[in-house]
Amino acid sequence: MICFPNAKINLGLSVLEKRTDGMHNIETCYIPIPLFDILEIKKSKDFSVTYFGLPIPGDYVDNIIVKAWNLLLSEKKNIHSVDVCLYKNIPIGSGLGGGSSNAAFFLMAMNKLLSLGFSNFDLERMAGEIGSDCPFFIVNESVIATGTGNKFSPIINPVGGMFITIVFPNINISSKDAYSKVRPAGNYILNTILSGERSSWKRDLKNDFEKTILHDFPEIEKIKGSLYNLGALYASLTGSGSAVYALSTKPLNTMVFEDQFTVWTGILD
Repeated sequence: MICFPNAKINLGLSVLEKRTDGMHNIETCYIPIPLFDILEIKKSKDFSVTYFGLPIPGDYVDNIIVKAWNLLLSEKKNIHSVDVCLYKNIPIGSGLGGGSSNAAFFLMAMNKLLSLGFSNFDLERMAGEIGSDCPFFIVNESVIATGTGNKFSPIINPVGGMFITIVFPNINISSKDAYSKVRPAGNYILNTILSGERSSWKRDLKNDFEKTILHDFPEIEKIKGSLYNLGALYASLTGSGSAVYALSTKPLNTMVFEDQFTVWTGILD
């Protein structure tokens, strides 16, 4: 079985408060985007994972696919072993949700391939044990997310038909480090902002991680400014990572970035 885990962007990200469990309540809008990894799963004698494409840092046992496999084993015994091949195309530490997407698609593919009988509710619950934004990729439609990023309210995609440009500055920012520096800024009504004029987004639509990340990495702030100079309607960090995306009504000329950074462009559904 072959599937294509996709990335996401965040339209706005407000960190509301730190919880007693050490996590944070947030408000954001998740938008799936057509930037994909490739995941192949087939039955085998023993469980194994092979990686291609972009290098994945860390120990094998800490990899998110291995965590998802161990979670499945804790839910159901005697699951048939599989051989997993993952081609990594979504940059690591970019805030695009590639790891969470890999885990969610692995759970869904295993459920289908081996007829495990899990409902979508079950899959969302299990995904939530792996990562805060992991359940989103079970839904994989535009939503307003609250809680730790795991409670969803459907929303009509406010950026459908727009061009998207993503610049990844080859900097890996861990979510743990980003959250350790962010200061909760209270609530704002994201739905109200997104339903307003897009021309106001530059002023009103905020990502709370930008204050510290742009300060710590001025090259990222420079990328954001350059995207606006090229004609972006809106530009922002996505999630707590280092990738900067731009939304525009026509394609942007990205030649200024291509010698230094990884650039991806597409059109949103």
